[in-house]
Amino acid sequence: MAKKSKSVLKTTRQAAKRRIMNRTKKQKLRKMLKDVRNIKEKDELLKILPKVQANIDKSVKSRIIHKNTAARLKSKLVKLSRGLETKKT
Repeated sequence: MAKKSKSVLKTTRQAAKRRIMNRTKKQKLRKMLKDVRNIKEKDELLKILPKVQANIDKSVKSRIIHKNTAARLKSKLVKLSRGLETKKT
């Protein structure tokens, strides 16, 4: 087997770090989306919705998800929020 240059080894290390970071960010996004889908009250959902949308936008910026996927996710969340009823006190 041929010797590997320093730059190849460094690129391999960087790719491994990035892969771990990207996987963590994607898991965080999926968990956040799952938590939002399980919310039953509209008031609670409307408080969390801007944070989730911001997280989706950040994922697009760092190329974790595609921009069309992000648009579809945000659209579904808004549609979900419109379908819920407000809690009457």
